[in-house]
Amino acid sequence: MKALVIHGPRRASVEDVPDPVPGPGEVVVAVKAVGICGTDFHIFEGDSLGGYPIIPGHEFAGVVDAVGPEVTSLRPGDRVAVDPSLFCGHCEFCLTDRGNHCENWGGIGTTVPGGLAERVKVPAANAFPIPDSMTFEEAAFIEPVACVVHGMNRLQLRPADRVLVFGAGAMGQQLVQALVHAGASELVVVDVDPGKLELARRFGATKTVMAGRVEEELGTGANSRGFDVVVDATGVPAVIERAFRFLGPTGKFLQFGVAPKHATVSLSPFELYHKDWMLIGSMAVNHTYLPALRWIREGRIQVKPLLSKTLSLEELPEFLAKPKSPALLKVQVRF
Repeated sequence: MKALVIHGPRRASVEDVPDPVPGPGEVVVAVKAVGICGTDFHIFEGDSLGGYPIIPGHEFAGVVDAVGPEVTSLRPGDRVAVDPSLFCGHCEFCLTDRGNHCENWGGIGTTVPGGLAERVKVPAANAFPIPDSMTFEEAAFIEPVACVVHGMNRLQLRPADRVLVFGAGAMGQQLVQALVHAGASELVVVDVDPGKLELARRFGATKTVMAGRVEEELGTGANSRGFDVVVDATGVPAVIERAFRFLGPTGKFLQFGVAPKHATVSLSPFELYHKDWMLIGSMAVNHTYLPALRWIREGRIQVKPLLSKTLSLEELPEFLAKPKSPALLKVQVRF
């Protein structure tokens, strides 16, 4: 079968690899749609969590192609989306509802072969049936929405909190929708691209600001006292440092965007103490795949407008190597 294989930093090619064979409790999924995530770019650039070579791709959906022994919940032909999380289920963190910090953590597409292939082997327990009304393209968004659900669980937004979000990319747009449903009052979104800001307004942002005008537009009046919640959805260290300036007393800061592993930011410990700030991280998925599926299934989170571009598998190596347009949202590979 054909698969994208990343052999090392900036070395990727489409190759023939052996077909996967399901073992006990496993199924093989014929992939139909897979999203390209920032993590895939990190792997391509040399920041792999599981070493090389690796077949990436952790946002995907498809059709069950084969089932292994002991699988009774799925049959060939079933339409499914796949939670890429591989938790051991028996370590201290798994047993205390912190599976995303599993001591034996793994991930489909990050530490074991993923969905950027014609077929992929996964635990049957990780394959969630999807309704016929849900397209494979929509189902490939379940994983990123599951990250948003985990972030919202961590944040515990209070009704009518005033929220400022930095970053209106694909993840930022999903966060905007989640924050609206969770009860934000003012919801201000900052980005460098006017098209993304317009989409954020469609999804419920009450105000949008171009990145170059943040201090000018948010540094006076009620905003000068800071927001109840500030969210970074960019992962850019300079943006993160800037974002702290807009966090008000007793405010919560949610670091949702993935920054480079060795990046650092400057933060005043006096401000952290004096303003009673709460700093919150949100890493990936933590048993939040089913709630995300329900959100998309019921139309609460709109994902179709977030799909900017579709590619074939053969086009992907060149796409990964080129600079990206700031207007681009989600890109998917279709099979």
